[in-house]
This record gives sequence, C-alpha cells and structure tokens, in this order.
Amino acid sequence: MYWFFVIIAFLLASIKTSKPKYQKVSVVIPAYNEEETVAKVIDVVKKVSFVDEIIVVNDGSSDDTEGEALRAGAIVINHETNKGKGEALYTGYMQSECDIIAFIDADIYNLTSKKVEAIIKPILLGKTDITKTKFSRASGRVTELTAKPLLNFFFPEISFEQPLSGQFAARKEILKKINFEKDYGVDVGIVIDVDVLGISIMEVDIGAIEHDMSPLSDLNMMANEVVRTIISRANKYGRVLMIDEIGYFIRMSIVGLSLVILGLFTVFFVKFIPLAIGVLISVAGIILAIYYIIKVIVKSVVMFRKTPRGNLLKSFIKIHFPLIISIIVLLLMISTFIGAAHFENGVLSIEPNSRNLIIYADNSRADSSISVRGPYTIDTAIENESDQIRMPADAMMTLGVKINDTIQIDNEIYSINETREGEPDILRLPLQAKKELNLETGYVIQNSRLLEIFDGSIVTQSNENQNITFIEKFAINSKELNASSFEVIVDNESIVNSTGVLRNGSSYSIAIDGEIVTSITGPENTTFTYEGSEVEIIFRDSDYTSMKQFSKSTQGNFLSLYI
Repeated sequence: MYWFFVIIAFLLASIKTSKPKYQKVSVVIPAYNEEETVAKVIDVVKKVSFVDEIIVVNDGSSDDTEGEALRAGAIVINHETNKGKGEALYTGYMQSECDIIAFIDADIYNLTSKKVEAIIKPILLGKTDITKTKFSRASGRVTELTAKPLLNFFFPEISFEQPLSGQFAARKEILKKINFEKDYGVDVGIVIDVDVLGISIMEVDIGAIEHDMSPLSDLNMMANEVVRTIISRANKYGRVLMIDEIGYFIRMSIVGLSLVILGLFTVFFVKFIPLAIGVLISVAGIILAIYYIIKVIVKSVVMFRKTPRGNLLKSFIKIHFPLIISIIVLLLMISTFIGAAHFENGVLSIEPNSRNLIIYADNSRADSSISVRGPYTIDTAIENESDQIRMPADAMMTLGVKINDTIQIDNEIYSINETREGEPDILRLPLQAKKELNLETGYVIQNSRLLEIFDGSIVTQSNENQNITFIEKFAINSKELNASSFEVIVDNESIVNSTGVLRNGSSYSIAIDGEIVTSITGPENTTFTYEGSEVEIIFRDSDYTSMKQFSKSTQGNFLSLYI
C-alpha cells in the first residue's frame, strides 16, 4: 500500500501545469495633424492593462502631433512627408515587437478603454486571428456608395456591416501574409486579403464613436483609393475572370440545360408539337450545354490554381449556384423518365406518371388542406388476403374511404386496409378485384384516375360518436357540385356532419338498430322518435362538391344508426 501512494505522488509531481504563453500587445496610432486628440487617445490606451507598448506614427504632420504624443508617453516614429494611412500602419507594424497589434485612429473623441479592450480581447482569448470594428453611426458615404456595391459584386461572401471601419487588430504573424496598401485602401485591402486567404476574422461592435467628418474633397480621394484597391484585388484573385468570362459561360450553360428540359417536356407532355421538334430542341440544348459546361470547368480550374483557396469556395458556390440548380432539375427529370422506362419484347417504353397536387377549397371539409398524391402502382393482394384491398392513405382520401370500410366491386365485398410498411404507393388488389377493375400488376395510375377506376363501387362506412354508431352507404362517383351537407342530431346532441349527393325525387332509407324507420325524398329535413330518442336530420345548402352518391332505398339504407 505504501508503494502505491509513493507512485501516485511521483506521478502527480511529474505532471507539469502549463501556463498560457504571455502575449505582448502593441497599439499603433497613425496620426496626421492630430495634435488636439492624439494625447487623449494615448491616455485611454494606457489604461488598458494588457497593452505593452503604444506607437504613434507621425505621418508628416505640420502641427505639434509629435510633441503631444511624446508628452503623453508614446513611442513616436516620424515620416518626413505624408505617405498615407497605409504606410503609417505598415511602419508601426514593422517597428513593433509584440505578438498582437491593434490599429486605432488618432482622431476619436470618445474613445474608452472598454472600446480598446473589445478590439483586442477576442484575439487574446483565441477566438479569432483578426478583429475589425463596427460602430453606431450613420453609414459612411464611401462605404455605402462605393465599397459595399463593389464588394458585393466581386466578393459576395464578404458581408460586413462596415468594411471600412478603420480600427482593427491582428496577430503579427497573420499580418505578414497581408499586403498593406499605402493609402485609404488599406482597410478594405486587409478585409479582402483576410477573406480570400481564409483567415479567421471577427467584426466586433464598439458602440458609438465621434471623430471629425472628412470634407467632400477628401471623400473623393478616399473613394478613388477604395475603388482602386477593390478592383486591383479582384484582378489579383481572379474575381473579374469569374464574374465576367465564367459568368457568361454559366449563363450559356443554363440556356443549354433549359433547352434540354424544354425539349424533354415537349416530347412527353405537349401533344400538338411534333416529336421531331422536341428531339431537335433537346439535341441542340445538349450540344450547347456540354460546350459551355466544359468551358466553365476549364476556366474554373485555371482560376482555382491561380487563386489562394481560403473562402474562394463560398464565392464559387454563389456564382455557380444557378448552374448547379439547373443541372439538379435536369437530373431529376431524367431520373423520372428512367424510372418510368419498361423494356419488354424488344420494345422500350417510357411512360412517366406524375403525382397530383390536391388543393381543397371546399368549406364543407373540416380537413381542408393541400397535398401531393400518387401515382400508385398496382400489385396483387398478399396471400390469405383475398377479401382485402390494401390502399395508400392518399388514395383513401381521394376515394373518401377509411380503414375498415367495406367496398363492393361488382358482387364481391372487400375490406379496406392500410398499406404495408415500405410500400407507401402500392395499391394491392385481389385477383378478382383487378379483373373487375380492368387492372394488371405493374400498372401505374395517377391519383386523378382513382375515381374513374372505382366508379360505381359501393362503400359502407362506419363511424362512432357518443356511443352511437352511424353507417353511411354510398357509391363512388365523379365529383358533383350539387352535393348536400347534413347534420344528424339525437336528443339535441350533434352526432355526425356529412356531405353527399341525394337526388330530388329519389327515396333514401334511414334505419335505426337495423330497422328501417323512415325514408326521405331527396335532401329534405326530417324528425322522428325511436324508443324515446328524438332524431333530427337537418340539411344545409346544396352547393358543395362530393364524390359520394348516397345509396337509394332500392340499394340499401343510405344511413343507419345504432343507438
């Protein structure tokens, strides 16, 4: 036991707890004639505990910017002449020996230590490699009118709120990969380089800031420098090629694919256009699509080889997305035709069948809905189920039947059952039922043909409510517009609401507990008493649509109640 504790103690002593490596932080402040504000900015930055050095790059100022910065305690590096913001940032970055470098403008009146911390902390915590800022103020004119439109066109994956924010921070090792523009194009140039190279970047909100608004002449110069930088980067990274040449090839490829789809649609679904024309359209589309798709592939490969990977894939997907969708549509269409192909006795037959979109707008239905149904494939009933029809739920809805209903086809009666698992669109019929309905195994029928196929079949449908069972008997028929809605009330309690066709002048029987108690002539209200229970049948408007043709007295009881 003693040795066990000795070993444990030795192992614990050998474990070294590694502390996170200390990361030195530098803040670089580019300044040009900022004697009024530079000292205040330096004082705020000095309050941030983890900032190790403050470098002010005096970019050829003609005022006392240098003196104010020195008195405030910053390291000052002077440019003899004004070289531009980008050069000032580059000078400060190259002179710094720290691991993380933040760049902050010298003219911010309301800078706070919390704002500075918000810029740097995500990098210190390992959440990102670069941060850029956004802040609360009206969007800049150069940003909204120049930078954003051009970035959206050439670099659609870049979606920052303020791509020209000015304040940012980065790991020094990351900055080595970036090309610093000499002028005001430096901000957007860094954003583009970071994006294309796939470097992790985060946009942080630092709240409201206040600084001098630039005069219109300066904005004009800034806009020119931003435009030049974006266009230069677009050329460098192949985005002009992608938007221009590849964009044209993609559009022509889509035209070719659209012609193929049009031709196939004409061949199979448009009867009045000759087959030869549909085939010619498809062939022309195939040639055009293949030619331009090859061009798209070749140009894309060339561009991919010349351009850093990074986030290029995002732009590729956005640019190629319409072509991808067109190819998917064509493949789905072709797969549909292949799935409908049958080869028998040397004959290839393609008979595509589509599903039916069903939109119920009948206010008589409590389950008004939109659904897509069919098509259904005919198969033989399972062994020992010669008295059952297994029917998909969509088909039941179309025919107005439910599980456990019975259906009479010719003189045979079958019970309705649900389909087996894994057979959602299989309609299984006994041999006799297939014979009477003139169907064969393997037939594919559309949902819209079900009423035609089962036309005249007699359905007996049972429901229960409040311990009262009510049974309706009706023939499946094509839908009619003059159907009636009625309600059955027993002892002032509503038992059932239903809809169906009752013709004026025809007799319809009503039975209770198996005994015919009354009959009505068409859709007419009636009230009667049976063994102390008062029964009312009230008919509503006759402007509904239904495929239920209620059985006349000669065919049985259209309504039976078991109280």
